[in-house]
Amino acid sequence: MSIATMVLGESGTGKSTALRNMRPADTLLIQAIKKPLPFRSEGWKYLPKEGGNIIVSDDAGQIINLMQRTQRDVIVIDDYQYILANEFMRRTDERGFDKFTDIGKHAWEINRAAADLPDHKRVYILSHTETTDAGRVKAKTIGRMLDEKITLEGMFSIVLRTAVINDQYVFRTRNNGSDTVKTPLGMFDAETIPNDLAAVDAAIVDFYQLAQDA
Repeated sequence: MSIATMVLGESGTGKSTALRNMRPADTLLIQAIKKPLPFRSEGWKYLPKEGGNIIVSDDAGQIINLMQRTQRDVIVIDDYQYILANEFMRRTDERGFDKFTDIGKHAWEINRAAADLPDHKRVYILSHTETTDAGRVKAKTIGRMLDEKITLEGMFSIVLRTAVINDQYVFRTRNNGSDTVKTPLGMFDAETIPNDLAAVDAAIVDFYQLAQDA
């Protein structure tokens, strides 16, 4: 069973930037929408270029196939919410509620696949947030019809949230009572940690003793 982590945050709070210290040779980056990386990206190349490790896809089936076939140990899905939104927009002419069931199923299938890879694999799903009418901050979806079918964060043991505190970009590791952040007991001592996905990955490998199983 692989370790899947969700990283939530508003636009511009450091989700994609957190990739800056990851090793491209070890990382497959799947972008739901194509966009330049927000850091000096030497070594990060779009497939099919030689040594490429970035591919653009919002198709659930293709994303699952890519996760299952890659030899890289780390998989990152960026702008996950657009996988849901893009399918919804492509199907706006459809009447009825079947499309919401389908979109929910596809999200569920991606999350399940992210947790069903070989034990040493790690998957990071980066997504925007939204605030409910009750003031709860959660993963952004396409609305109540989908939320009634699937709670995205419920499929993960690790949910981090980006924040900017005193001009410092960090990850929150603990639930503040009005969001969906959660981490295993003892994985992180501090309420906030540096915005560095490579450091998070190292902590996960150490906590679950994954290196010895790779």
